[in-house]
Amino acid sequence: MDEPVPICASSINPNAQATAINFSVFDAIDGLEDSYRWLHFDLNDPHFAQWALQALPQTAAMALTQSETRPRCDLLDGGLIMNLRGVNLNPGANTDDMVSLRLWVINGLIVSARARRVWAVDDIRQRVEAGKGPPSIASFLAELVYNLIKRIEKVSLELVENTDEFEERSFILSHGLFAELAAARQSAIKLRRFVRPQAEAIVALSEGHAWPLDTKSAGILQEAANHALRTIEELDATVERLRAVYDHLELQQSTALGRNSYVLSIVAAIFLPLGFLTGLFGVNLGGMPGIGAEQAFWVLTTASAVIGVALFLIFKFSKCL
Repeated sequence: MDEPVPICASSINPNAQATAINFSVFDAIDGLEDSYRWLHFDLNDPHFAQWALQALPQTAAMALTQSETRPRCDLLDGGLIMNLRGVNLNPGANTDDMVSLRLWVINGLIVSARARRVWAVDDIRQRVEAGKGPPSIASFLAELVYNLIKRIEKVSLELVENTDEFEERSFILSHGLFAELAAARQSAIKLRRFVRPQAEAIVALSEGHAWPLDTKSAGILQEAANHALRTIEELDATVERLRAVYDHLELQQSTALGRNSYVLSIVAAIFLPLGFLTGLFGVNLGGMPGIGAEQAFWVLTTASAVIGVALFLIFKFSKCL
């Protein structure tokens, strides 16, 4: 069987010392008493799915290789299955297009897989490759979860700041603002879609039932859960604020359109009788009064002006203008 090439394959002892290992199916699965191994894979590796099906329990292999994931934290087949999401900080990508991270955890082993680069994982990987890593599985999970949530919270706060700006700009009607509001609202909704179940998964992990935790790791996870819940509240409030700004802009646009239509209606009402007069006197038929009079044109012009002013004053004093 062709083996996949792991992004990272390391052994980490309780003193936080990390050493690279030569990846092997059998060596990788053997548990360790004190140290633990971390194997990190790219889901795009054509050999990973086959290796996972042969080397891992079927439930774990399916959880690691499924095409679509939702944040979760479940104990199955004697191990911990965790699906997490992080904001997409890859160059040229939208931050709300969240990247997926899948983990299978048993005593002495962490197997993780991702399709796109997850920066929170890369932070740990760089430390591990430098010879220093989380001293235990619990501390690894706590650090990973906290880093993911802090990045999500940062993006959420940027949305809050953008919403503040939108509220200030909403006092000046701008057609371009509608598109910006729609994009921001879509981003907030997409983030909220994954942050809510992720917060539930983090809370479940922080309670210590899914995986045994030391005091420090439990504290970090509880803090991460608090940040996740606060982020959900911020995203909920942001979505509502963006909807309110959008409704305000629509009301402004409808009011301006109604006012313009009303003014046009008044103008049309004033010029309707004047148009009738000019049309009537413009027919080329015998018997029209004033045809032979030199002052007839000025009389008609003056009469039209008087009628126009009279109609304007009538609308003005009747409070139609």
